[in-house]
Amino acid sequence: MELNKISQELWQPIGANDRQKEKIARPSMTYWQDAWRRLRKNKLAMLGLFMIVIIFALAIAGPWFSSYTYSEQNLLRGNEGPSVEHWFGTDAHGRDLFVRVLYGARISLAVAVIATLVNFCIGVVYGGISGYMGGKVDNIMMRIVDVISTIPLVLYAIILMVVIGSGLKSIIITLGTIYWVKMARIVRGQVLSLKEQEYVLAAKTLGASTWRILLRHLIPNAMGVIIVTMTMQIPSAIFTESFLSFIGLGVSAPMSSWGSLASDSLGGLRSYPYQLFFPSAAICITMLAFNFLGDGLRDALDPRLRK
Repeated sequence: MELNKISQELWQPIGANDRQKEKIARPSMTYWQDAWRRLRKNKLAMLGLFMIVIIFALAIAGPWFSSYTYSEQNLLRGNEGPSVEHWFGTDAHGRDLFVRVLYGARISLAVAVIATLVNFCIGVVYGGISGYMGGKVDNIMMRIVDVISTIPLVLYAIILMVVIGSGLKSIIITLGTIYWVKMARIVRGQVLSLKEQEYVLAAKTLGASTWRILLRHLIPNAMGVIIVTMTMQIPSAIFTESFLSFIGLGVSAPMSSWGSLASDSLGGLRSYPYQLFFPSAAICITMLAFNFLGDGLRDALDPRLRK
């Protein structure tokens, strides 16, 4: 009966503006979807990603579309400047510098991919086990890491060169045995901060094994930091390979690397500066691209910046 006493003026139809107030502003997104959305807004990160795709495409398919090979010599056309026929000019032996720079990209990117795989397969697992087990196991594993990290990289490369010879194989072994140390320390720190979380204690209570907790709970929750670290270490691996090739510990002739191309051009630097410019520019552009992408991933994968 009291409802009949309510004035009809209080009852008004809902307008379009009132409906919009109840509308969900943005659809629900997963963590990775939101990270990709934020990464796309970072112009430098997308520029870096675009440059990386172009570099990979040129390294893989570029030499196929050229009429020259990286080892083809023509002494009559040595030290020619950039032209329509030879875009980057030729070296002292008359070899096309453009094809050799592209072939050097294959070497550098192969080293980058191998360093990434080693970081993920060895560093992540090693650091995860060390951080999760703790105690004496953690102490022993970290002392091994300390011993490995004290060996200078150049000294280690020289020892390998004496034992197995110089070349791409020695560089791969050098990076494979040393380069995972930083990743192991970072993952260990992440696991130490995550292993006391409630979901880990719940998994232990339910009887989950150590490997299941590591692979299903701890490592996936640290994946953001792992991806950023791997991305930031790739330019370091490329620079390491270029440096070793520059001082003569890398690939041997007639194979080309950005570091070996830069080393070969030093003798004629005053007369033929373009021979140093192009491989150096390739190193700089690749490192900048990965650094741009790494900075963007760091911002996109940080939950504290989520909006």
